[in-house]
Amino acid sequence: MSEVKFSKEHEWITLEGDVATIGITKHATEMLGDIVFAELPEKGSNLEKDGTAGVVESTKAASDVYTPVSGEVVDTNQSIVDDPAKINEDPEGGAWFFKLKIKDTSELDTLMNKEEYDKFAKETSS
Repeated sequence: MSEVKFSKEHEWITLEGDVATIGITKHATEMLGDIVFAELPEKGSNLEKDGTAGVVESTKAASDVYTPVSGEVVDTNQSIVDDPAKINEDPEGGAWFFKLKIKDTSELDTLMNKEEYDKFAKETSS
């Protein structure tokens, strides 16, 4: 698996070939609390960088899920729609949201590495 990158909207992304796997970060789930609903993009739809890709709702709030890169949705994780609590249990692993065939890999250059994201998350939550 490739290096994990992070967006300022609290999404994580990994890349295998030209397919990116995207989900929300552990920090995001801690801010949201218990997640009770997830909505994912349609397979085959084209998403633009920083565009809305889905929704998560928790007992506290609803939040949009954004895509950190542009591309075509090639897979979605139906298991988190069926059981949204999985997102709280394994946000940066098995509870990924969707996979995209990336249009432009240079868009990854605008994202943060783990160290930069941890610093960003700490600064924005205090």
